[in-house]
Amino acid sequence: MTETRPDATLRSLSHAEAEAALAGLAEVLVDAVEHGASVNFLAGFRHDEAIAFWRGQLPAIAEGKRALIVAEAGGKVVGTVVVTHAHQPNQPHRADVGKMLVHSSMRRRGLGRRLLAAAEAEALASGRTLLVLDTETDSAGHRLYAACGWIEVGTIPGFALSTTGEPSGATIFYKRIGSD
Repeated sequence: MTETRPDATLRSLSHAEAEAALAGLAEVLVDAVEHGASVNFLAGFRHDEAIAFWRGQLPAIAEGKRALIVAEAGGKVVGTVVVTHAHQPNQPHRADVGKMLVHSSMRRRGLGRRLLAAAEAEALASGRTLLVLDTETDSAGHRLYAACGWIEVGTIPGFALSTTGEPSGATIFYKRIGSD
């Protein structure tokens, strides 16, 4: 899957391509945390920790259990989204969407919508018809998912800590794609 537009090109990375892109992937993740995105990490998150996180994703990418889609502009990774296939035998139709990140320099240009649409297309191509995700309540992500037709299930108060260490709610969303 590759989609090119003047501002950014979206494509799925193979295991080898993801490994080669670790530094750029780490830069986007560190930028997201520095700008307050609640994506599992706290303020002070370092580049080496981000590389370790992305390196931990590589085995599932190699096994075809996870897809990593990136947005690239000017030769740099400027956005990411991960589609992880449910591993449970009774859920071959489901996938989780995560690490939906857009570099702060590229926000408010529709790149998040494009990444989300690419994740949905990737999931559907792999036979997944039900997608789920969680996001920080009242965040930019929360607004994006709602605007893109995702259904809000509910909110769990104090689910995770914000990047500053304060308890923050998480809202659970789902979306059916294709046909069941």
